[in-house]
Amino acid sequence: MSVRIGVDLGGTKIEAVALDAGGVERFRRRVDTPRGDYAGTIQAVVDLVAAVDREMRTRGSVGVGMPGTISPATGLVKNANSTWLIGHPLHLDLEAALGRPVRVANDANCFALSEATDGAGAGARVVFGVILGTGTGGGIVVDGQVLVGPNAVAGEWGHNALPWPDRTEWPGPPCYCGRRGCIETFLSGAGLQLAYEKGGGLTAREIADAAENGHAGAVEAIETYARRLAKSLATVINLLDPDAIVLGGGLSNIGSLYRRVPEIWTDWVFSDRVDTRLARAVHGDSSGVRGAAWLW
Repeated sequence: MSVRIGVDLGGTKIEAVALDAGGVERFRRRVDTPRGDYAGTIQAVVDLVAAVDREMRTRGSVGVGMPGTISPATGLVKNANSTWLIGHPLHLDLEAALGRPVRVANDANCFALSEATDGAGAGARVVFGVILGTGTGGGIVVDGQVLVGPNAVAGEWGHNALPWPDRTEWPGPPCYCGRRGCIETFLSGAGLQLAYEKGGGLTAREIADAAENGHAGAVEAIETYARRLAKSLATVINLLDPDAIVLGGGLSNIGSLYRRVPEIWTDWVFSDRVDTRLARAVHGDSSGVRGAAWLW
């Protein structure tokens, strides 16, 4: 049996799956991430892959989704919120430890690839995948291939400025990247909390639940969030003109976004009509690890 192994290297957990040639999941296992321990992280991946090999009785191809990316300039990890990975040749160390070729990609790129292959964007030529959660990752897939770019930052829309800001949105909140007003500061979970001006310390999920129950302040916050998301995605459509935009991450579960955002983004898209489809991820939290497997 031909087996693709996908590994999702997260900040708190590492997960591995095995997909057969038809994309059917045959095995899954998850372990805690050895936070702060680079050598331990490599070993955890090795142990997971060995477990898959034993279960499937074959050596599968290995793809790894990771926070951050491999710098084309240095060959070392950059831009990773799992900071103990930064500055290491992760792909080379994994290949040496596993004794086989390994393909490594940004986790948002893996998400986009998964949904473009057999998820909400299946059959679309150009797919923009968005993760709305702690951050706002993005990935681009064209004709079934991840677009990485010479700087390995293709799809990083979250660190562009929020477009067409109104008076209350300028200059915007500070971002960890050192700038202010990045899209991520408005569209992450923390960004939704900032939009909920009534305070009360509610989480993003609680705000969404309150909006569904008709709480006026929460409804207003979700509408503000939808407007900001629509403006931000309008710039993606103006530049990339994707066939489909697929949302993942915790905030993608806000059902009203799929109605309101397409209604609003027409105000900013430079076209007489917008045929881009906005869809919720089919594979949910499994898209990242499945996309890692589909790197082969």
